Amino acid sequence: MKTDGTALYLENQLCFPLYAASRLTTKLYTPILKEFDLTYPQYLVLLVLWQHGNQTVNEICNRLLLESNTVTPLLKRLEEKELVSRKRSAKDERVVEISLTEKGQSFKQEAVTIPEKIISSFSDTTIEAGEILNLQKTLFKLIALMNDKQLPTTTCPTED
Repeated sequence: MKTDGTALYLENQLCFPLYAASRLTTKLYTPILKEFDLTYPQYLVLLVLWQHGNQTVNEICNRLLLESNTVTPLLKRLEEKELVSRKRSAKDERVVEISLTEKGQSFKQEAVTIPEKIISSFSDTTIEAGEILNLQKTLFKLIALMNDKQLPTTTCPTED
């Protein structure tokens, strides 16, 4: 173990490049999503619903590694935009089920251009598509590793 203090240098931290990349990624998405009147977290919720269909709040929380007190306001705003509907389960009224509205489902056709716009924003750089894909695979491995450790910030409480 280094005792000279270099372990505490910013460039020697795993957390900083992850934090900075996350913030810059969100910043990159912001103007594109603004065209669609969406925030980045709202976009993530829609991605889950487009891929997996109807979901409970708890399932969305688990897929996005967010807590219900973060997801619930997002869902309310998406409902106000008439992109999703929320209803209590007939089997268990503690469970809230989320589904895409017709407008939310048809919006998928417009949103399909978003990933391409993001990837094209890297076209003038020295980073190659293969490097981005390798980074994505590595990040998913890291997420799985950290999630397996049952970190408190990645658990989702029971539904609202």
